[in-house]
Amino acid sequence: MGIYLTTIAIIFAVTCGGILVDRLYRGFAAKNPQLGPFRDTSKCGCCSAGSGCSDSSCATDNLNPLVVPRR
Repeated sequence: MGIYLTTIAIIFAVTCGGILVDRLYRGFAAKNPQLGPFRDTSKCGCCSAGSGCSDSSCATDNLNPLVVPRR
């Protein structure tokens, strides 16, 4: 009976911990929209080249973010 109650307590704690982490992440994402996987890459200054749209590198980075264009 003790193992059963311990297992239930562990599952409950892991579930509550997951909910807490999710809420913390949502709060952080709301305060910092420029960070994270859901940031808008269509605007200037968001490309991996960091050009700030001074050249056309942002336009080529948005096509395939895994391929770095040669200069």
